[in-house]
Amino acid sequence: MPAFPVQDIQHYINGQFIDGISRKTFVNLNPFNNQAINNVAEGFKEDIDQAVASAKEAFDNGPWRSMKVEERLAYLVRIADLIEEHAEEISFLESLDTGLPISQTKKQAARGAENFRFYAEMVKSRLIGESYQVDDTFINYTIHKPIGVAGLITPWNAPFMLETWKIAPALATGNTCVLKPAEWSPLTANKLAHIFDQSGLPKGVLNIVHGFGETAGASLVAHPDVQLISFTGETTTGAQIIKNGADTMKRFSMELGGKSPAIIFEDADLEKALDSVIWGIYSFNGERCTANSRLFVQESIIEKFVQRLKQRVHSIKVGNPMDPGTEIGPLIHRNHFDNVSRYLDIAKDEGADIVSGSIPDEFKEGNFIAPTLLLNCTNDMTVAQEEIFGPVMAVIPFKTEEEVLRMANDVKYGLAAYVWTNDMRRGHRFAQAVDSGMVWVNSQNVRDLRIPFGGSKYSGVGREGGHYSFEFYTETQVIHVAIGEHHIPKFGVEKQNAVSSAEQ
Repeated sequence: MPAFPVQDIQHYINGQFIDGISRKTFVNLNPFNNQAINNVAEGFKEDIDQAVASAKEAFDNGPWRSMKVEERLAYLVRIADLIEEHAEEISFLESLDTGLPISQTKKQAARGAENFRFYAEMVKSRLIGESYQVDDTFINYTIHKPIGVAGLITPWNAPFMLETWKIAPALATGNTCVLKPAEWSPLTANKLAHIFDQSGLPKGVLNIVHGFGETAGASLVAHPDVQLISFTGETTTGAQIIKNGADTMKRFSMELGGKSPAIIFEDADLEKALDSVIWGIYSFNGERCTANSRLFVQESIIEKFVQRLKQRVHSIKVGNPMDPGTEIGPLIHRNHFDNVSRYLDIAKDEGADIVSGSIPDEFKEGNFIAPTLLLNCTNDMTVAQEEIFGPVMAVIPFKTEEEVLRMANDVKYGLAAYVWTNDMRRGHRFAQAVDSGMVWVNSQNVRDLRIPFGGSKYSGVGREGGHYSFEFYTETQVIHVAIGEHHIPKFGVEKQNAVSSAEQ
C-alpha cells in the first residue's frame, strides 16, 4: 500500500479548519516506533463553546432540521460515496495511527460507508410514528423529532468505524453534532472532517474538536446546550461523564468495558471454537470491548484444547502493521503498553502460567505485547476480573453447566458472551441465563447493524444500533387531536353564575 501524506491537524468548526483558540498543540505518536507523526490542535473549553455554538445555530436556524428528509439523506449517501473513494487512504491512516494491522483496517472504511448508507435507509423505513384512535372522538399519534446538539465522544480502538457509527444516526435523524475524537487516534477523524467538507454538508452541522478528555471532553459533557452524550470507552471514564453531565439533564448512551466469557462445552465443534476464540481475543491487537478475554473450557477437553491454543498462539504473526501478513501490531500508546504489561506481572504474582508468542528484535521500539495465554487461572484472579484490553486471554477450567454459569456471571461487566455447544437446548438455556447484553452461540463476533448494541451492569447504559438508535437520537412527541364531539368538563361555572346573581 502506498504511503499517504500526513499534515498537522486543526479543528473543524462551522465548516472551517481552524487552529485552537489557545494555539496549543500536542504530538501524535506512531505506536510502531513511538516517533512523531504530526501535531494536533489541542482543544479547550473555549473551542468546545465555539463548536457547540456553531452546532446550535445550525440546528436552530440552519436548514438541516427543516430540510426534506430525502434531501438530508442524500448527504449521507454522498458521504458514504466519498468514504469509499478514499478507502485506501483511510485504511493507511488508521493503521499508522493505531497500530492495527492493515489487513484489518481495510474493512473499517467499508464499515464506515455502510453505517451512512444503512441509516439513510433506516430513517426512510423505520423512523415512523404510531397512531391510537379513541372511537370517533380522538386520534393520538406520535412523531420523532431531532433533539438538538449531540455530543459524541469516541475511543481509539477502531476509531473510524465507531465515529461513523455515532455520526450517521445522529445526522440522519436531523441533529447536529460535536465530535471529540480520542486524542491517541486523530488521523481518521481529521480525514472524516475533510470528507464532510467535500460533501457540501451545511456549515455547523458537524464539528470536530481535538483534545484531551479532561479538558475538551469534560467541557463538551458539561455544556448546557448539548442535549445528549454518546460515549464509547472505559467504564470509569463513563461513570465520571454521567456525573459531570447530570446537572444539565442530558440523556446518555454509554458503551463501556467488558470482560466477556467464551464457554466451550465438551460437545462443541472444537475446530470452529478454536478459530473463534483466537480471532476474538487477538484480532484488533486485543483492543476490543467484546473480546473473549475469559475462556472457560470443560475439564474433559481442556488439555487437548489448550495444546491447540498454544500452537496457534506461537504461530500468530507479530509485526509491522503496514505488512499485509501481520496479524498483531503494536498497542496504541506507550501508556497502554505499560498498563497491559502491569497486568502480566499481576498474573505472574497470582500464580498463573504465562504462555506467549515472541516479538522480533527489530520491533522493540514499538508498543508490542505478544499474544498471551494465562493458564491455570481461577475466576477470582485480578486478571480474570479486570479489563486488560490487550492480546491476553485467561483460561479457566469448569466441570458443570451450573458452575460455569456462576463463574461467567461473577464479574462486574456484562457486555458480550460466547457459547459453544452442539446441544442447542443448552445453548439457548445458557445464553438466556448469562448476564450480558449480547450472546453469540456457535459463532464468532459478527455484527448485524439492525440489532441493538450494548451491555448490562458496568458495561453500559442504553442501546444503539438499528432502529434502537432512534430512541436515543430523537424525541418522541405525542399529539392528541379531537376529531368528533366530546364532553369537556366545566370547571368553576356554578361559582361564576352565583357571583353574577349577587351583583344584580
